[in-house]
Amino acid sequence: MKTERAAAGVVPSAATAHSLCSGCRHAATLLAAAACDPQDICILAVSGRRIDRFLKGHRALAADYLGDSYWERRAIAARYAPMDSIRPLARDEDEAVRRVVASRLSPVEVAGMMRDPDREVRITVAHRIQLEDLLAMAGDSDYMVRVVVARRLSHGKLPRLSQDPEREVRKTVAARLPAFALSRLLADPEPEVRRIVAARALPDDAAMLLEDEDWLVRLAAVQRAPLAAIRGHLVDAEAEVRRAVWERLAAGDGSGQPTTEKFDESMG
Repeated sequence: MKTERAAAGVVPSAATAHSLCSGCRHAATLLAAAACDPQDICILAVSGRRIDRFLKGHRALAADYLGDSYWERRAIAARYAPMDSIRPLARDEDEAVRRVVASRLSPVEVAGMMRDPDREVRITVAHRIQLEDLLAMAGDSDYMVRVVVARRLSHGKLPRLSQDPEREVRKTVAARLPAFALSRLLADPEPEVRRIVAARALPDDAAMLLEDEDWLVRLAAVQRAPLAAIRGHLVDAEAEVRRAVWERLAAGDGSGQPTTEKFDESMG
């Protein structure tokens, strides 16, 4: 593989080459063949891009750098080294290295990293672990890990997270639970969660949110609740809610008998 500089006829200066290439075991082979370049494709550079270009072009050498003292060199080497050689790096001292390992191990093997001290590693694990092992991460201390769990968990196990202390987790649960199971979130303390519930709930459950203190919750509930339940909300305190009620009543329920009420934006 010729470097871009070599292809363009640009050769690094002797001083530049000496600074990085002196003592490099690839100087007599790859450098001499213009297959590496200290300014572009270099395993010894303190530059992730140059290291990546080197190992991407010379993958057979990646395993040689898994024990390197520089964390970025180990992390990039872990992307290209054979799977068998990267398993010990699941316990590497650097989290960036462990993230790469977590992204490459099989769904079965990566379960062994679910207690990693780094949240980003655990998030990667939660994305890749087998579904049958996922519930074990539902109690993770980091809410973003639990959000990923809530996105992937089967519907039957999802109620476990409906009482999670973090709003974003419960929002994810509200967006995924089947409509018949949303009643457990009708009284959620966060309006953002109740808005999602109101927009997806069964009609009778949505009717229970027509008196919600948050007008956006009421607005969503109006679209789902039975017509008979929403009629009294033509005098809602919020104009947008009143308009939504009027529009649904005006459209009728398919019986051919729409409402005879007039919409008055100033009501309420």
